[in-house]
Parts: sequence; structure tokens; C-alpha cells
Amino acid sequence: MLRIAICLCLLALPAAAQQYDLLFKGGHLIDPKNNIDAIMDVAVAKGKVAAVAKDIPATQGRRVVRLNGLYIVPGLIDTHVHVYTGTGLKGVLTGDSSVYPDGFSFRTGVTTMADAGTAGWRNFSDFRQRVIDRARTRILAFINIVGGGMGITSEQDPTDMNPEAAAEMARKHKDIVVGFKVAHFAGEGWPDLDGALKAGEMCKLPVMVDFGYIRGERNLNNLMEKKLRAGDIYTHCYSGHRDELLDGKVNPAMIAGRKRGILFDVGHGGGSFYWNVAIPAIQQGFLPDVISTDLHTGSMNSGMKDLSNVMSKHLNMGLTLNQVVTMSTWNAARELGRTDIGHLTPGVEADITVLRVRTGEFGFIDSAGARMSGTQLLVPEVTVRAGAIVWDLNGTAARDWKTFPYKKRETPPAAAK
Repeated sequence: MLRIAICLCLLALPAAAQQYDLLFKGGHLIDPKNNIDAIMDVAVAKGKVAAVAKDIPATQGRRVVRLNGLYIVPGLIDTHVHVYTGTGLKGVLTGDSSVYPDGFSFRTGVTTMADAGTAGWRNFSDFRQRVIDRARTRILAFINIVGGGMGITSEQDPTDMNPEAAAEMARKHKDIVVGFKVAHFAGEGWPDLDGALKAGEMCKLPVMVDFGYIRGERNLNNLMEKKLRAGDIYTHCYSGHRDELLDGKVNPAMIAGRKRGILFDVGHGGGSFYWNVAIPAIQQGFLPDVISTDLHTGSMNSGMKDLSNVMSKHLNMGLTLNQVVTMSTWNAARELGRTDIGHLTPGVEADITVLRVRTGEFGFIDSAGARMSGTQLLVPEVTVRAGAIVWDLNGTAARDWKTFPYKKRETPPAAAK
């Protein structure tokens, strides 16, 4: 009996030792929140980050992923996307111009997206049931102050801008709503922004502003120094459409806004990022707080490409890898008020991106179609969402086919005659 008990204990040892579902070994971890920029192992168990340490024994992982020469970072967060699709509406963002999130996110290293006001207070519930609740990607959202959002009603109609209704919808969906959005208004005065700011005050949430057009009192000075609050977000910060540069210099209003705590978001898009604005601004030390894409069917198929490409552009404009990762993870999480994501602290949900930094000769395109040469390109190799591998470009986390335990294929019942 004693010999049987000893044998049973010995058989149980390997299973007990394999306490982690996934173990990433040898990767260079960049985790800005935790001030880590070094070779570290990361372990995952039950969908959570279980351990981060210098050398976790490989015997403790049921699946061990070797990352020598690769970077491991928190799952990338894209704070400006448009994903309210499937409505059948043609030529608008509340329809065919939006992108289904899961078909785009994971292959680009993104685990969290924030929809930037595609839906308004009138159609947000439809957006949630149609897209958000069906997506594996974590989807957060800004509610448009315009009831119909970006499509079914006019963004130029002040009568459709209802702060009370927007606030009520935000409270109803407080688990995913991260703020309010205004965009493209070309009329007189500030009905769009004043309404959004009122809703923001009611819910204690920030406002993201796509400023639209300069017109009379609607100028950058008034926006930055009189309207926006600390924590509010100015997107498309390198567009040049709103005098972000004056005579080649960063507009003093932008600098004043930063001092007041306004956040500056890239929001590349199809028409909001230009080398002749971004490069001088960065050379003068005006860096973005957050890197984002303004994803839609137009931008993804033109100069923008995806978040890793926009990050690569900033890497080639002189930012460090640590900076671009910070802007796409921890800074992005804080902009959204979601400090439960954007880092790999043990205990948080395991959203992880593995990046390769390729070196060579590469070309990058802005919204005008102009090219900038670069020598570094970020490539998402592996994406993990809630502890599960959802993208593996080169089979980095896969087992070789020669030792893979294939299951025997059974003959379908209908064919077994």
C-alpha cells in the first residue's frame, strides 16, 4: 500500500507543478505602469496574469512560449475607432464605413477598442446589442452628443444635441461608456461642445473633441483656454486643420491646453495626420499623450493601416519604443478612466501583445498620401485576450506539427453507409 501511495504522489507532481496555463519566457517586457523595461517572464492562469518574474521555471507552464528577441507588452488599446457596423446604412460610420472589431483587432495586437462617438444617445442601445455585446474584443465607447451619432441624423443639427438624454444613456451603460464625443460641427457658437460638457459634468466623464472647423469664436484659443477641462481629449492633434501649427511653430494654445491638463490624441484617420504637422511638432517636443487610429474602412485601406503602423510612424519620428508602448497602453487606459487595463500586474485580466521590431527599409504614408522612410516596423506576433491566444502570426505559441497530438478524424454519420 505504501508503494502504491508513493507512486501516486510521484505521478501527481508534474500536474501540480504546471500551475500556469500559459508561460511566456525570455521576452523583453515593457509595462509602463509598473516601470518594467527588462527581460521578464509572464505567467497566465485562469484568464488572469498570475506572475511576472525574472525566471519562472518552464516546468510550471502547461504551454510555454519562447519569446527570445521579442517584446511583450500589455494588450494594445486603440482609443479612437468606429465599429458600429451591420446596420445596412450605406456610406456612413453608423453603417458600412465602420469595421467589425474582431475581424481587425487581434491581428493588429489590439485587445481593447474605444468607439469614438459613432453612436449617439438615440441609437446606442442598438450599437451595444448589435456589436459590443457580440465582440470578443473589449469594446468601450464615447456617446455622441448628437442623438443619431455619425450617420442617421445631421451632426449639424443643434436640436438633436441633448445632454440630458446622453447622460441618461451613459448611466444606463456605465460599464462601457467612457465619455462623450463631439465632431464635425460647422455652425455658429458651441451647442455641440456645451452640450457634451454638460453631460460630462453630470456623469463625471471626459469629452473627446473632433473640433471640426474654425469659425469666428470657434477657435483653438477659446477651445483650449476657456472650454475644455483637465482630462478632456483633443483628438486629431496633428491634423493641421485647426491651426495646430502657426508659422511652423506649435500653436501656443496647444501648449496652454496641455498645461491645463487637456490630453492630446493622435486619431490618425483618413484625413487627420500629416508629416508636415507631426514632425515639426514632435521635433519641438509636443508629443501626443495617446496614439490612436481613427479606424474605419477608409483609413485602414489608406495611410493609417492599423495601430502598430501608427506606433511605428512615431518610433521612426524619434520616439522610443517605451514611449510608443506607454502611449498605446497605460496612457490610453488612463485617458479612458480604465486603470484595470493597460498593464500586466498580477491579478488583472490577461490581455497581452507580443511585438517584433523589424529593422530594414520601410515606407510610411500620411493622410495626404505622402511617404516617409523609416528603419523600424512593429509587427504584432501574438495577441492574448483574457488569457486565450487569439492571434499567432508565425506560430510562435504553436506546437510543431510533427509532435502535435492530432485527434483521429471520425467518419461523419451520414457518410458511414
